[in-house]
Amino acid sequence: MADSRTATKLTKPQRRIGVREAAAQATRDSILKSATKVFAKYGYDGGSVEKISKAAKSYDRMIYYYFGSKEGLFIAVLEGIYQRMDDAEAAIALDASRPVEALTEVIRFVLGYYRKNPEFVTLLNTENLHKGRHISKSLRAREYSSRAVAIISEILASGSLQGLFRKDLVARDIYLLIASTGYFYTSNRHTLTAFLGEPLESPEAITHWEDFVIETVLRTVRADDIQDNNSPSHDEDTTKWQKSQPAQSRARSS
Repeated sequence: MADSRTATKLTKPQRRIGVREAAAQATRDSILKSATKVFAKYGYDGGSVEKISKAAKSYDRMIYYYFGSKEGLFIAVLEGIYQRMDDAEAAIALDASRPVEALTEVIRFVLGYYRKNPEFVTLLNTENLHKGRHISKSLRAREYSSRAVAIISEILASGSLQGLFRKDLVARDIYLLIASTGYFYTSNRHTLTAFLGEPLESPEAITHWEDFVIETVLRTVRADDIQDNNSPSHDEDTTKWQKSQPAQSRARSS
């Protein structure tokens, strides 16, 4: 009985510490979640500590306790949105041995992620207005970009070995090409809709743009001998290329 009571006394403090840690983490997560929404709505300058603590149903002092400053909180928000995109991309089942299909899936993911997470685009717009001075202080930001570029690099290497992709491709360039086509379309969708007089957020318009981007990127990476119309094996290589890509990835002409 004495041993049992002793064991109980030893374990109780551990349980209390666990509860406190869980409560602290919940508070920190609540502040981060609220800060993401407030900064996305009001920008960095308009997203005050008071607004964030009120949205999180917390106190100003807790923000300074967990993040040090408003800037520290904003950097944590930016790291968080990058990490969520990185985690989502890492969860995609990609088969680098089928490079055309794998690259197509990456493109679909990136364009779809921007479209489904407008706060991501809004927060990056805000940080670009500040010339990236906050995210440049992050020690983790490069980890996320490195993984994204590494995934594309592996796909390009596989495609090159199979004779499908050019050998002079730079993974960073292809990453920027994909990211820019998705980011620009999403970040400027409202002004472009008014400027072009077309509903760019309609399902038909989104599908058309996705198909067009896929074909554009695939044509960019495609091996020169496949692209060369004067090549004796052009017909054979083109057939090989078309068979290796999903039919739904070919952009419509209208």
